Amino acid sequence: MVARKPRFRITKQGYDRFTVDDTLDRLTFEIDTLKTQLETYSKQMDEANAQLTDIKARYQSLLGELSVREKAADDIARLALKEANTVIASAQNNADTIVKEALSTARIVLVEIARIAKEAKGMKKEMQDQVSALSKALDDFVIPSLPALRYLNQPNDTDQDNAG
Repeated sequence: MVARKPRFRITKQGYDRFTVDDTLDRLTFEIDTLKTQLETYSKQMDEANAQLTDIKARYQSLLGELSVREKAADDIARLALKEANTVIASAQNNADTIVKEALSTARIVLVEIARIAKEAKGMKKEMQDQVSALSKALDDFVIPSLPALRYLNQPNDTDQDNAG
């Protein structure tokens, strides 16, 4: 806003007094208006500076809190990793022990199965021999012929002698 230089009409006694008075009133009003605006802008600037100071303080506070939380998160992550490694190592040791025990038990079971299989082969051979002997005995067994039934119906003289 560029102020233009006022021009006044010249009269016999100098400048036109009414025009000068109007111009001075107008300029005074503009000065008062500009002063009011300046005060308003000054207040707004002071408020903005106060808000900026508050925001900076909150920002610094948040940065501090963030730093503390990041450090806590790092500590927690470090502890969690350490605990996880401990759990993994323990699980690995337990798994190794379980596998060793399972292999030992499996070895014992296999040895026992082998022993039972050997005994079963021996028993099978023995039973085959016994069955073979029994079969031979059955084949060799001769059933005596039956006496004639007529002799069974006749009284025996020896039976009568024993009865008397």
